[in-house]
Amino acid sequence: MRVLGVDLGSRRIGLAVSDPEARFAFPLDAIESSGSTRDIAALRTLIAEQEIGQVVVGLPLHMDGRSGPEADAAKRFAASLADATGLPVALLDERWTTVEAERGLQASGASRGKRRKARKSGARDSMAASILLRTWLEREANLNEETRP
Repeated sequence: MRVLGVDLGSRRIGLAVSDPEARFAFPLDAIESSGSTRDIAALRTLIAEQEIGQVVVGLPLHMDGRSGPEADAAKRFAASLADATGLPVALLDERWTTVEAERGLQASGASRGKRRKARKSGARDSMAASILLRTWLEREANLNEETRP
């Protein structure tokens, strides 16, 4: 079963998809956000094309763990996406994914100008979605190992 990772942003939605065995996360192109209804329609198309069986949406909590307006919006979006697709949609704390994505760009040797371009093109958003999805896949694998006899 392939899993879709979704990093919601006000301008762009970062996307990542797993392999069919749900072991690895791969970034996809980010999409420009154009309102919840259109965003969900675009994701429904992607879900059908990629044969997705599960979705993970980033939950942007405050650093102290509190939920704010962005987290509430992510919860509403996840519920709407679940209703529209009939798929399970999980939420995962994403507090460090964008920071980790930015550090990954820096570690890759990307210049400041290239990092700025990555932010504008959505590459950072998709990298954050990939980190989010990788984290979820690892947690699921660990849970499955713990429950095996």
